[in-house]
Amino acid sequence: MRVGLDVGGTKIDAVAVSPSGEIIGRLRRPTGWGDDAVVESIVLAVRALAAENAIAMADIGSVGIGIPGLVDVESGRVLHAVNLGVESLDLAARAQAELGIPFRVENDVKAAALGAAVLRGATGSMAYLNLGTGVAAGIVIDGRIHRGSRGTAGEVGHISVDPRGRVCGCGQRGCIETLCGGGALAKAWGRSGALPVKDIIEAADAGDADAIRLRADLHHGGAAAVRVLVLSADVDTVIIGGGLTALGPRLEDGIRSALQADAETSPFMRSLHLDERIEMLPAGSPAAAFGAALVGAAVPEKEIVFHG
Repeated sequence: MRVGLDVGGTKIDAVAVSPSGEIIGRLRRPTGWGDDAVVESIVLAVRALAAENAIAMADIGSVGIGIPGLVDVESGRVLHAVNLGVESLDLAARAQAELGIPFRVENDVKAAALGAAVLRGATGSMAYLNLGTGVAAGIVIDGRIHRGSRGTAGEVGHISVDPRGRVCGCGQRGCIETLCGGGALAKAWGRSGALPVKDIIEAADAGDADAIRLRADLHHGGAAAVRVLVLSADVDTVIIGGGLTALGPRLEDGIRSALQADAETSPFMRSLHLDERIEMLPAGSPAAAFGAALVGAAVPEKEIVFHG
């Protein structure tokens, strides 16, 4: 039995995966803040998942964790996970000491890319574009995470596409994240609300000029991310996931329309058929936690196995 945990700033999404690759249990629990609380919440999530699904702890062969921040995959150390209050944490070693189960740790977006590849039956090359509070991406080629020389392959959020655009948290102007990241859009919107991006879309539908402009940024920013991923890595498919997928067709159709509009004046871009190469994960997909389970299994020859 394999367990996968998607550790976010507020919650942990945990899944139990059978040897045949079937998700047989899933739960969500709050995430702690700071080193000790993060480790404790992970340990409690594994134990709760086992208890709720009548799984003996001795039957869990591995646990994989997808977590924000910089991850040293070999050591299982997490660096600069600012949304969790973690600066440097030997996560795999500490969690393994608590439960006596092998742990592996991976960046959350890379884990999600792996999970999305399996859940969507992707073959060949695929990019996973995460549109949430921020913007990030991971690439999977022939069933393996493609990291690049320093682990940043596919990270498109901080590619500047407008040097006179809004200032990004990274210090540049006009990064893709400033256009289609939920946090940047909420800041630009500047109005109170629990779901600011949803509010922007609804206000745009009602004719609000500021909202119409920000909605266009969202769609064109997503299109720019797709374009960069295809032009730089020549992936077959870009699968879009993350919190903004809750917008459903209002996000997918908008990005597709932006890609089509951008291709109207360029025979080269038309030849790439970018609008036909995007897919959306359904909202609430377990891709990140499922991918973490696959990472935890650490299959030597290939990091994923495709299941029918």
